Parts: sequence; structure tokens; C-alpha cells
Amino acid sequence: MTILIPVVAVSPLRQRLIDEMDIRRFGPETQRNYIRDVGRFATFLGRPPDTATAEDVRRFQIEQCDLAMPAPTMNAIVSALRFFFIQTLDRPDLARKLVRMRYEHKLPVVLSQDEATRLLEATMCLKHQAALSVAYGAGLRAAEVAALKVRDIDGERMLLRVERGKGGRYRNAMLPVGLLALLREWWRVGRREGVLHVDGWLFPGQHYLKPISTRQIYRVVVEAGQAAGIGKRVGPHTLRHCFATHLLEDGIDVRIIQALLGHAKLETTAYYTQVATRVLRNVTSPFDRLATAAREARTSSG
Repeated sequence: MTILIPVVAVSPLRQRLIDEMDIRRFGPETQRNYIRDVGRFATFLGRPPDTATAEDVRRFQIEQCDLAMPAPTMNAIVSALRFFFIQTLDRPDLARKLVRMRYEHKLPVVLSQDEATRLLEATMCLKHQAALSVAYGAGLRAAEVAALKVRDIDGERMLLRVERGKGGRYRNAMLPVGLLALLREWWRVGRREGVLHVDGWLFPGQHYLKPISTRQIYRVVVEAGQAAGIGKRVGPHTLRHCFATHLLEDGIDVRIIQALLGHAKLETTAYYTQVATRVLRNVTSPFDRLATAAREARTSSG
């Protein structure tokens, strides 16, 4: 018996949006987010979004504010709609009506090196321990960890190839010696279990043909944090924050850290100076210099 599976047609407008994102090599997660946010606007309108007016855009943003939509979420929607209006509809006049919300950035949660060690060691599953170690040891985002394939490991040059980072940018991430050893151990175990393949995902999901989900990575981090007795609120991005902060505290130039993280703007990386407490402790205050100068003056005069 043949079972017919209905095929859901993609509207020409949605396909045009997808095509514009493909041209710019947007990653899968970015594409999903943009489609979702444009769909949110279409639901508000109750009609195709290419019929929107400036007044519709204004009312939509007012409604989001009334619903107490968090500012970062609202700004993400603004980015999606701006792309849709300019690139898909060729309506820059509508894009100019979009307003980004100002908000105070909270300082990221950062673990001490001891806490980071405890969290990684609290993970009993080798695959999960390797995935979290990549997030911390190479400073990768959860989506970047999930998207890694076995071929992305360059053991000769000690690099991890991040093919589709945030914004579709390519970069090389560092591959520490200890992390390479852990990944080789995971490769041996994964091959023996039949879940790792030369052209496959480095961290497969429940089926080896699909990668681990970012939701699964988040759950693993939370459970590891609880098992390690860490009272701070942690997630996959916490490990990336720790990577940047610990490098900064070890005296690594912020521009090198920027390249390793794949940040487009130096200001984004420089933000970690606010949580790099060891760096702050090593800075001598001008007040202390005054006292030192006064003592030296008294000594020389005496």
C-alpha cells in the first residue's frame, strides 16, 4: 500500500525571502528565526505582509511593547523585518519606520576556572563532555558546536573549521592539545558504537544522520551545572563567555580574542573587560600611584 504524503506548498513571497537569505549564505538558524519573525508580523496583519503600510508597522511595534516583549527579542524581530522590507520587498521606506529598542546590557555570568573544570567533569556521557569542552575550549556558540562535522577537525594545524558561524561567516577556531585528545577518544568510542562517520556530524543526535540539537546542548549544560553544585545560572553561552574572559585574564590581546570568537565588532569583545576581574585587580589605580610618588619624594628628600 502506497501512502501519499501531502506536500505543503511554499508561497512565492516566502520563497523569495528564502532565496534572498540563501544568496547571502545565512545559516539555517538565522533563516528559521527570520521566517518565524516575518510570520509573526503577517499573523498580526491578518493578510500577506507585502501589503503592509507604514501605519501597520507602527501599530505592530506598539502591540509588541504592550505585550512587554523583551527588548532583545523585539530588536531581533526588527532585524528580520528590516531585511524583509529592504531585500525581499524593495521597500526601504517601511524599513525606516522600524525602531530598535534601547536597553541595558546585563553583565554575562562567568565561571571561575575551577567551576568550569567541575562543570565539564560532571558530564558522564563522553559525547556530551566533548561537546561542552568544544564550547569552552574553542569558544563556540551552541549552534556552531551542533553544526560541526568530523571533517572540520584539522589536527595538523590544530584548528576547528567553523563553516557557518553567526551571520554566515566562516572562521577558524583554536583546537587545544587536550581538546584534540578528548575528541580523538570520542572518535574511537563513536566509531565503535557506529554513530560517528568520516563525513558525518561530530556530535550526532538521536539518529546519526542528524546533529545534536541546541536544546539538547542547553539541557546538558544545565544538568552538569547542577551536578557540579554550581549555584550560578548557566547555559551553553556561559562556556563561551568563560573562554573569552579567561583568555583576557591571561593577558591575550582583545583583538586576537575577537578573531577567535568571530565577533564583527571589537566593542562586542571589549565588553568582557567588565567581567575579567583578574585584569581589574592587576590594574594600578592613579590614587595608588599618587601615594607611591609621595613616598618616593619623601625618600629622595631625606
